[in-house]
Amino acid sequence: MGKVTVVGAGNVGATCANVIATHGLANEVVLIDIKEGFAEGKVLDMYQASALFDGGTKMTGVTNDYSKTADSDVVVITSGLPRKPGMTREELIGVNAGIVKSVMSSVLKYSPNAICVIVSNPMDPMTYLALKSSGLPKNRVIGMGGALDSSRFKCYLSKALNANINDIDGMVIGGHGDTTMIPLVSKASFRGNPVSKFLDAETLAKVAADTMVGGATLTGLLGTSAWDAPGAAAASVVEAILFDQKKMIPSCVYLEGEFGQNDICIGVPAIIGKNGCEKVVEIELTDEEKSKFEASAAAVRKNIAVLHDLKVL
Repeated sequence: MGKVTVVGAGNVGATCANVIATHGLANEVVLIDIKEGFAEGKVLDMYQASALFDGGTKMTGVTNDYSKTADSDVVVITSGLPRKPGMTREELIGVNAGIVKSVMSSVLKYSPNAICVIVSNPMDPMTYLALKSSGLPKNRVIGMGGALDSSRFKCYLSKALNANINDIDGMVIGGHGDTTMIPLVSKASFRGNPVSKFLDAETLAKVAADTMVGGATLTGLLGTSAWDAPGAAAASVVEAILFDQKKMIPSCVYLEGEFGQNDICIGVPAIIGKNGCEKVVEIELTDEEKSKFEASAAAVRKNIAVLHDLKVL
């Protein structure tokens, strides 16, 4: 186990830090935020809760003092603003790009060997920005969207099957957006059996559609973006790194020819271990999935182009 810094003490960041601490995934967790006293308050509450279940993780909350994050093994970046009414996609990318660049510079000043897990939205271009602006090797910058989207896919499959969610295997690749993600129905299984043996095509199509709007569904119900599954998804990537699990986790990583794509960060199956993204696994896709992946990559490239247009790269 090691030291983890979570940047951003909002709902997702605080949940991520809490999951890491309560599950004993790290020896030390630092939660940092720009709002005075906010991270300190969140961590104080978590630490008091830890007294109820024998928690042993050291937890620190700080306001904008990155020296406290020194020598972190993994840094999770959740910083950024949500899209506000009337805000264009370009404006959102521009604002959050400045935040992510600044955060990357600050964390790497004190933790030059850290592996960075990106949560900030829009996640695919922010992962690309974090990689390119930092100069880090590609294995050390990972977007967590695929882990989250895959958990939602498994949720809807388990509901459709009326089965234990832990008996379900399924993954989502492509961009982290409701029109760009690709639930791989052809690869989904229930205890090793293709889910198509148990669910008809219409039901599977609905499962895929529900997965793609999973985030929007929760926003409609909650009145704000979800935080439990996103925070836990980021924590699961941290766990795979710190425990060198060599887990195959759909992750937003930099491609150099894999799946026919170059110079892009997009969700693909990846082996995650102590070195970060240790390998991209080029699974076989159906013709339909290939076509959808190409369309997804094209959409992600449009957002990356905005970064160049804004001259933040």
